[in-house]
Amino acid sequence: MQSENRFFDDFAKLVNGAAGTVAGMSREFEANAREKAKQWIGSMDFVSREEFDAVKALAAAAREEVELLKARLDALEGRAPEPVTKTVRAGKGKAGGTE
Repeated sequence: MQSENRFFDDFAKLVNGAAGTVAGMSREFEANAREKAKQWIGSMDFVSREEFDAVKALAAAAREEVELLKARLDALEGRAPEPVTKTVRAGKGKAGGTE
């Protein structure tokens, strides 16, 4: 009976060792894959979300300033101001509706 228990003990140790090795290999593979993905994405000139949001805010402020300056110019020249419309997001036409 003692020899059977020893066989199962050795077999359990072998299985546990193999499972630990496989788990370590999978963690190492995942870390390497993440690093390669970061390098690949970094080389493609993508911008971060923070940079995108900052430029988006600057563009919105510039659009508002342009509208204010258009209204001021119209007032100085004595013309009736053009109706202000929302900018079309699909890229069709300009703000203000006229070209």
